[in-house]
Amino acid sequence: MNDLLNDLSKHTCGCTLGGAESQDHGPGLEMLPIYRPSIKDEPCCGPPAGPPSNPFERPGYTLCGFVEGFVHTPAGPVPKIKTRLERSDRLGTLSVRLGYGRSNYKVAPGLYAVGQPDHDSPVLVTANYKLSFDHLRASLTEVNAWLLILDTRGINVWCAAGKGSFGTDELVQRVKQTQLDRVVRHRRLILPQLGATGVAGGRVKKECGFEVVWGPIRASDLSAFLSSGLKADGAMRRITFSLTERLVLVPVEITLLRKYLWRTLAAIAVISGIGPSIFSFGAAWQRGLLAVEATLTGIFAGCVLVPALLPWVPGRSFAIKGMLAGGFAGGALAAGLWGTPLLTRWSALALVLLTMALSSFLAMNFTGSTPFTSPSGVEKEMRRYMPVQALAALAAALIWVTSAFIGV
Repeated sequence: MNDLLNDLSKHTCGCTLGGAESQDHGPGLEMLPIYRPSIKDEPCCGPPAGPPSNPFERPGYTLCGFVEGFVHTPAGPVPKIKTRLERSDRLGTLSVRLGYGRSNYKVAPGLYAVGQPDHDSPVLVTANYKLSFDHLRASLTEVNAWLLILDTRGINVWCAAGKGSFGTDELVQRVKQTQLDRVVRHRRLILPQLGATGVAGGRVKKECGFEVVWGPIRASDLSAFLSSGLKADGAMRRITFSLTERLVLVPVEITLLRKYLWRTLAAIAVISGIGPSIFSFGAAWQRGLLAVEATLTGIFAGCVLVPALLPWVPGRSFAIKGMLAGGFAGGALAAGLWGTPLLTRWSALALVLLTMALSSFLAMNFTGSTPFTSPSGVEKEMRRYMPVQALAALAAALIWVTSAFIGV
């Protein structure tokens, strides 16, 4: 037991400390025989004694809910994780999809086990973003494998590879730190294809002795990939961006606007109140409601219409697609409001320009989520179109204020 405690003092074994994820993982041991209390241990009064403590418990630490035990390896105890997602995992996913707690949704990096892996089982590598971690383990219900989790600061594989945190240095360091060469006798790491931009396979083999094998794009294809002898067909290598994959991004994009929306609405009210009487609270309310409708229409066009209709909206750049979607939605709004006493030709033009500017700007948020663009292409698009969007928004504000004076 003293040896076990000394070993555990170096590792956290899938535990959390003080509510925050620990930063180092170590390999695991099988659960030790549980001490069974004798009759003499039973309390003389009060409720019966609870179950004995887990031999892996340490003061101040709590096992994560996804850990169901430990596996013995020559390098020490490795947490064995569940492949079935529980209610807390699904609630966490929902929260992150809505943009809450997204910046700290991660697990401790290190080595984990699924099923009953041995020294010949494959080693699958992924990021420590919990959404990626959950998606991977949920697809491994019939697989015995080791999971090597890299410290990507809670960022998914694709984005982390572009930023460099899912990279060669982190992979080599994590292999050495977990003593992976003592856990498996093969020298092969299976990495997700979307991490290829951050990892140099030649350097990995030179520095830690492990060969990099590029797995399929989707975790759901891993079982077929492993059973086929690590061979991927064309479908496994093809990036898709289906309607479902596009729409799942919508909630977080809308939620992230909440910190800007109130300030925007306040500015709209002030601008809408300017008129012949210098400032009118009545106009701020009445004309402001029209401008708020245009703002919400622009958000809907950029965050919902563009991703939903992406393949069919003309134009190659997202800014152009957003501008066209915003123009269509803004025109439909103006047509629906036509006949309203406060809506004139000029104020209708202002509202359409506002929806186009907003929709174009918000549509560009999807450039980093699609296979349609490259990092350099995104930067080029932003440099080219952000000044245009700013000018359109400024023109909309000027025309909106002027229309209150000319009344036509």
